[in-house]
Amino acid sequence: MSHRPLPPPPLRIGDLVVDPPILQAPMAGFTNAAFRQVVRQFGGAGLLATEMVNARGFVWMDQNEAEHPDRLWGVADEARPLAVQIWDNDPETMAKVGVRLAQEYKVSVVDINFGCPVRQVTEKAHSGSYLLREPDRMFAIISRLVEVCAPTPVTAKIRLGCSPENINANEVAHVVEEAGAAALTVHGRTAKDMFRGHADWERISEIKQHLKKIPLIGNGDLDSADKVVAAFKNYDVDGVMIARACLGRPWLFAQAAAALRGDEIPPDPTLAQQRDVMLRHYRLVVERFGEEKGTVLMRKYACCYAQGKHGARHFRSHVANVASAEEFYAVVDEHFPQDRPAVIA
Repeated sequence: MSHRPLPPPPLRIGDLVVDPPILQAPMAGFTNAAFRQVVRQFGGAGLLATEMVNARGFVWMDQNEAEHPDRLWGVADEARPLAVQIWDNDPETMAKVGVRLAQEYKVSVVDINFGCPVRQVTEKAHSGSYLLREPDRMFAIISRLVEVCAPTPVTAKIRLGCSPENINANEVAHVVEEAGAAALTVHGRTAKDMFRGHADWERISEIKQHLKKIPLIGNGDLDSADKVVAAFKNYDVDGVMIARACLGRPWLFAQAAAALRGDEIPPDPTLAQQRDVMLRHYRLVVERFGEEKGTVLMRKYACCYAQGKHGARHFRSHVANVASAEEFYAVVDEHFPQDRPAVIA
């Protein structure tokens, strides 16, 4: 463990300065433009990211003159900095998408997903964390993207390995850097672990000594401002990435940024304020997808906003079936967790 003074310096990804060095993780099905807009309103995230985009699907849509993926909704007009994460196992397919993102969409960072453990991506498509067993192919993909995206920086996100018996993050880190990537993010679990157990920050920290010039970003289990501070204080990382914990708490980035500055950590919004944040989020989703599809999409977000609160299970059981705005608002009014009045003896 290192014991470094706070606050940490800004993170540099190529020519991009990420300050504070707190990143929002790309999460499939969650980190769309509506969610990112809510996060931006609270502040504190130095770099936001889209959901991961299937490069092959993007190319197909392009060739068939279909609308570009919903996962790129809002990207063209959104504030910067912004990273877009893509996945596939073919260097040329990835290059076709990367060059469009860099030149047409003018994104701040093109990130490559080598960490997704979901079977549909790994076993079926031989992509995501599956590629950790093929460092040569990883090198080919990264180096090709670096070539076509320049000067836009290309980064990579990995896990520690495919399984606890096959941890090869140190070797992979060397490959990522040699291929020309501008930063490496490491989730502290293996693909086989999925999201079970605890992220191994000791192993993340060890990777730093295998990198000569690019920054290391740690990811896993950061669910409080105190844990973000501890990650910088105790481990050899240049940046941190917050994932699942922010889905129902988009204000977590602002709390973490304040803690790193040594400022007083802002309290969580009241339950009434959290309800208002969720409703604003809902309106943004419906604005893009329409009432029917937007309401169905919002179910999972609503469950995140209620998570960990008194009455959350009861709320989830009701909101999981809503199909219209009228039903959604009725369930929120009746069942979203409320501030419980103090009991007077």
